[in-house]
Amino acid sequence: MLVVAAAAPGAQGAEQPTDPIGRECTLPAGALSFPAAVDYALCRNPTTRGAWAASRAQAAALGVAKSAWYPSLTATGSESRTTGQHYDSAGNYVDQTLNTGDATLALSWTLYDFGGRTGRIDSARRLYEASGATANSVVQQTVRAVVQSYYGVVAADANLVAATTTEQANAKSLEVARTLQQGGVGTTADVLQAQTAHDQAALTLVQAEATTRTARGTLAVTLGLTADRPLVLDADPVPAQVPALSARMADLMAEAARQRPDLAAAQAQREAAAADVRVARSTGLPLITVGAQKSWINTTDLPNQNYRQFGVTVTVPIFTGFSTVYGVRQAKATLNERAESAEQVRLNVSLDVWNAYYGLDSANQQLSATAALIKTAEDNQQVALGRYQSGVGTIIDVLTAQNAAASAREQRINAELGWKVARAQLAFALGRLTSAAPLAGSSALP
Repeated sequence: MLVVAAAAPGAQGAEQPTDPIGRECTLPAGALSFPAAVDYALCRNPTTRGAWAASRAQAAALGVAKSAWYPSLTATGSESRTTGQHYDSAGNYVDQTLNTGDATLALSWTLYDFGGRTGRIDSARRLYEASGATANSVVQQTVRAVVQSYYGVVAADANLVAATTTEQANAKSLEVARTLQQGGVGTTADVLQAQTAHDQAALTLVQAEATTRTARGTLAVTLGLTADRPLVLDADPVPAQVPALSARMADLMAEAARQRPDLAAAQAQREAAAADVRVARSTGLPLITVGAQKSWINTTDLPNQNYRQFGVTVTVPIFTGFSTVYGVRQAKATLNERAESAEQVRLNVSLDVWNAYYGLDSANQQLSATAALIKTAEDNQQVALGRYQSGVGTIIDVLTAQNAAASAREQRINAELGWKVARAQLAFALGRLTSAAPLAGSSALP
């Protein structure tokens, strides 16, 4: 099972999501369950794969920064041949060929740069941590998108079934109205009203079919497939009873502050900016390097030449056109900007938890309310139709009851979808989503 945890690379106590780069993504045969849909999306979705590729690139950038600790060793060599004529010491004009070969091996090593090198490494390391946290955030956003699109299809299918039921109920009412009219009990007005209600129900059915197709295309694209890919879902039903929320808000916000990957990314970017300030300051300080060189030259008719050189170089910036001053100012301003951005993310995290918690609390109550509503509305529809057939009720009573039943079915479907999404939204706000269930492992949630 792939577990999504909000933690930067190398963090302790958090299981990391699997890097999808290079993995073979296989869509399971048969009906697609929600966990299987999440696993496939995390493997195939281009946004997720792009986030991991960016994290890999930042890991390589960290390696580049660390290479500054090592000396650089370069080798150069050349071979030349020169032909021409000249007068020798005896005054004779002669041809001469001159062959020259040389080779140089040079070593350079930075001994001390007053924090510039360590600052660049620290900045790259923090950016790597930020990229890992960003990848985790993208993974969780992908899971949330799968929740919305997967259960969006489930809701669209349910709405299609509900629209079909409503159309059939209205068709039956129209048939009853026509029968009563032919028997001399009903009126033409009753038939026309029933016909209007049936036509409206037929239009709603057409719209539900279009919504279902749109929802299926959205799910396919979320999974990383083309929109025309046919999918059969195997969704778990909504439980009959859901427990009430009992977690303390302060505990949930503390959990989110620890686990939200976007907050971790913002904090890592702030630390990277702090390291960049040290780098900017180091550009105005001396640079101490040590160098060594070995040279060999062989020229025709001349003795071979061998040179060895070793030295220490101290480079002291005297005047750089105020670039160091402005560089430090720019780095400090960037640090302030990222610090404020991190603070804004922290505030947004608290708002996300607050809204998601009470959103789920409302979704729980809507589930309970619609469970009773739909039963009452369907019973009322049957009673109204029976009364009308018996000549006691009116067509208005029947149509009103049918509209109420259709509305109750729609509200129940929306309540079930809202409950699924609200659970995922709270899990996302807390920085914790898994492929098995949106809220698996959370003691604060049902």
